[in-house]
Amino acid sequence: MRRLVFEASRRAEAMGLMEPETPPRDENAALRLLVSRVPRAGIAAAAAERLNAVGLNNVEVPDAAEIVPLLETMIAALEASPVPKFEWAGLGRVFGPDDLAALINVSLSSLKRYVSGERATPDDVAARLHFLALVVGDLAGSYNDVGIRRWLQRKRTRLAGRAPAALLKGNWDPDEEGPRRIRQLATELVSLSAT
Repeated sequence: MRRLVFEASRRAEAMGLMEPETPPRDENAALRLLVSRVPRAGIAAAAAERLNAVGLNNVEVPDAAEIVPLLETMIAALEASPVPKFEWAGLGRVFGPDDLAALINVSLSSLKRYVSGERATPDDVAARLHFLALVVGDLAGSYNDVGIRRWLQRKRTRLAGRAPAALLKGNWDPDEEGPRRIRQLATELVSLSAT
């Protein structure tokens, strides 16, 4: 269960749904924080409500058999739900505007309009933004912000000697082979750090 709380928290933070802060030491407090923040973006509201119903507000940690499927539902919902309103700010904590604009393939002026809410983020841009937030969430399990930026710039043998950032050029789609391989590499880092 601890791994799932950590995984959900990393994703929520990278997506801008939670502020970077020292994570609570106790699992129950970490769960309460997740349940209070994730539904504000319209994500996993039913799972959060159920987590509260199974006794999350009690002093004792509820039974893992009840919590695990709800956390898995929350993680799946985070994976499937771009929220550019929050993700621009979340990724803005990791990348400077020029770097973020280049990775997402938007002009700096468009980025500023999307961030300010002056213009709605188009779906294709939102998909790239969300993908990058998920990669950052995966890498946050192993790297700090500087390490994440460097990871994206380093050439990788498993990417045919190319850097991840080099595969994120033009109007790339998260479902294309290059981005899928980048996500797989980032996810594998989390799996290694969890064992």
